[in-house]
Amino acid sequence: MLQDFKAFIARGNVIDLAVGVIIGGAFGKIISSLVNDLLMPPIGLLLGKVQFTNLFIDLSGKGYPSLDAARAAGAPVLAYGNFIQTVVDFLIVAFVIFLVVRAYNRLVGLKPAPAPAPTTKECPYCFTTIPIRATRCPNCTSDLTTAS
Repeated sequence: MLQDFKAFIARGNVIDLAVGVIIGGAFGKIISSLVNDLLMPPIGLLLGKVQFTNLFIDLSGKGYPSLDAARAAGAPVLAYGNFIQTVVDFLIVAFVIFLVVRAYNRLVGLKPAPAPAPTTKECPYCFTTIPIRATRCPNCTSDLTTAS
């Protein structure tokens, strides 16, 4: 079992996956900072000085002044402002990944693989499948060199 585990870890795709997860985590922090620190403040200012992280619905009905105060009191809240911010984070991450994949595809020039050359053809007389290089049909014995 230890040998199997060593073989699994030694595969290149496992290492690539680990590197991808680590870089993805760091990239997520950068995007969160971009959204929280650079994008949402101007959007909140345009919408009337709204701080999205403080948007919540108090389910207890006691009217807490802030989300932090409601959470400190243990009140049930729907923190929809955090949800909005998370959705914006996701949309930005998805868009950036789309741009990176698109640029990579253009750089590498990925094109679909060409279709393999056919190895068989159909006899025009009896419609059976025969090898592409055949000059006479083995089923109906027709001469295929004169057939179009």
